Amino acid sequence: MAKRVAIIGGGSSGLCAIKACLQESLEPTCFERSWDIGGLWRFEEHPEEGRASIYRSVIINTSKEMMCFSDFPVPEDFPNYMHSSKIMEYFRMYAQHFDLLRHIRFRTSVCRVSKRPDFAATGQWEVVTESEGKQEAAIFDAVLVCTGHHTEAHLPLSSFPGINNFKGNYIHSRDYKDTQDFTDKRVVVIGIGNSGADLAVEISQTAKQVFLSTRRGAWIFNRVGPHGYPIDTILTTRTNAFLKNLLSQSMVSNSVEKHTLMAPCTFRVLDQHPTINDDLPNRIISGRVLVKPNIQEFTETSVIFEDGTREDIDAVVFATGYVFSFPFLEGCVKVVENQIPLYKFVFPPDLEKPTLAFIGLIQPLGAIMPISELQCRWATRIFKGKQDKSPLWLRPKYVKSRQHTIQVDYIPYMDELASQVGVKPNLLTLFLTDPKLALEVAFGPCTPYQYRLRGPGKWDSAREAILTQRQRIIKPLQTRLMEEHPSAPTMPLFFKLVGAVAILAIGFAYF
Repeated sequence: MAKRVAIIGGGSSGLCAIKACLQESLEPTCFERSWDIGGLWRFEEHPEEGRASIYRSVIINTSKEMMCFSDFPVPEDFPNYMHSSKIMEYFRMYAQHFDLLRHIRFRTSVCRVSKRPDFAATGQWEVVTESEGKQEAAIFDAVLVCTGHHTEAHLPLSSFPGINNFKGNYIHSRDYKDTQDFTDKRVVVIGIGNSGADLAVEISQTAKQVFLSTRRGAWIFNRVGPHGYPIDTILTTRTNAFLKNLLSQSMVSNSVEKHTLMAPCTFRVLDQHPTINDDLPNRIISGRVLVKPNIQEFTETSVIFEDGTREDIDAVVFATGYVFSFPFLEGCVKVVENQIPLYKFVFPPDLEKPTLAFIGLIQPLGAIMPISELQCRWATRIFKGKQDKSPLWLRPKYVKSRQHTIQVDYIPYMDELASQVGVKPNLLTLFLTDPKLALEVAFGPCTPYQYRLRGPGKWDSAREAILTQRQRIIKPLQTRLMEEHPSAPTMPLFFKLVGAVAILAIGFAYF
């Protein structure tokens, strides 16, 4: 009989978990507490308690070629940075194409996941679910936790003296939907991650004044890079990963330092997850958003900042992140200072059997969907018994904060997982057998298709997807056909030779 796998959550991670189980001939059952797929990316005015939530206008910060599933490209006419409605459209295409919905039990909450008495021998779990007020218990051979880390809001009121005396309104960014409640008001947004920056920009369009409070400053990246290409397709390449120390502290610093906030950063570029926002520098330079240091205390009608300045305010938005919480796991994992000890951010290392895995509980310098997918491919092969866990740990190297306990570099982490699965691209082999593909793999964006070129789960169309990825990037921007100018630059032979040498160097470095 096929091993039964319980999947908790029907968002992007849950969908690729179902597919990975089917690929390994496992029997998946996905439990989704709401009525539909999509998780974080499905906008609702009033989301269910315990479900991730977004605001109406949210646009993803990773481009379509970098965030897609590795054997299902986003349609070429979709915009490079998609609104949440387009992301949902893509997820529905994916679910339909691979016939995933029949494995999902909607409106079903997971109440408890506990070890069976014979767990040390079988690795089995008892999963108790509730649907329409009735509870049901079932036995599963493995469990994939796909609930993500954007569900329980972190609202650190104790860190802000006087907040209880404040007569205005305050909310967490999770509860923000639109600007309606902030029209003509003076608003403080606390936190300069992606949510804080987005909300400061959006609220400033109707508010009387927005103050953006930040402790350490931030590095701000635009979505649009050189020649109109998405910035992540420019930065996330194997060549850049190979030259990371030089690149991250000089080239990247030079390219983004003009957009650094007026509050000086206390860390180097890419030492912390960068903030992606095209509009924040314009709102700052026009005075619609004023950058302020950390808040010292609240009064009934104002805030006093650590630099001694005082501002009258009407409302506060806490963009202060989230708390990891898995109440259904009955002490099987411990969360300490927003950290969970996980082998390669997937497996609890102390279990007698590796039959519990966390998917998407990570914050990469890049897209999360392909990482979740590769985590699923690895975990399901271990469930199937096709490979063992490696004794090595991959540890993060970032500034210490509660928001960055799960942060990793995209390419090194993907390659680490790919090595476990046996799907890491071999640049030396590609250079000898397919130089055209090797050039794009080494110097082009490290798109997820690279992890379908070989090994388990190989996709026959991966090569074509890589060689045509630039066409899909350009397609939605082409509003009219233009004849190529006769003087249009081409890659000289010299640079092709340099590229070949660089591929060899990178290949030896990686292998």
